[in-house]
Amino acid sequence: MMSAKGKLLLIVGPSGAGKDTLIDGLRSAVREDDGFVFPVRLITRSADAGGEAHLAVTTKQFEQMQAAGRFAFHWHAHDLSYAIPPSFDDDLEKGRVVVINVSRAIIEEARRRYPQTRVINVTIKPEILEQRLRDRGRESEAEIQERIERSQMFDLDGENMTEFANNLSIEEGREEFVSLVREIAPRE
Repeated sequence: MMSAKGKLLLIVGPSGAGKDTLIDGLRSAVREDDGFVFPVRLITRSADAGGEAHLAVTTKQFEQMQAAGRFAFHWHAHDLSYAIPPSFDDDLEKGRVVVINVSRAIIEEARRRYPQTRVINVTIKPEILEQRLRDRGRESEAEIQERIERSQMFDLDGENMTEFANNLSIEEGREEFVSLVREIAPRE
């Protein structure tokens, strides 16, 4: 278990709920504040596949890095592998807020290792999620239906969990999200 001055802020929710858009809005709002850190995820997806800026790795590279213990967290979802490098530990020690888009499956591990973990569960109405998935054009019809079903499978609770309903316009959602982050993870 790591004790630190900063906060680990996990952003979770179904694919298509707008997590990356909300995080991008937060990143813009705090760009002058070095107290916020946004680690880049490693993903077994092409760098030009669209979506968030990430470090693209092959499945073989991912497996080698995982075997070498080079990830703070890793998970698999939607036929892809994701990981977060452990480089943020120093940022937590310095009192920074580390913001990461992660799988709901790693929340308990994060809470065990980082007691200062806060979680924002981004929720969305199924009909809005369906439209957003169609609009981004990355999934087949079957994948869209699978993601909608999966979005309703998780009932999250626990300490330091906050729900954020992202059913607003992009701009309104970003503004409310920034306000929420400043409320639950204030900079000291």
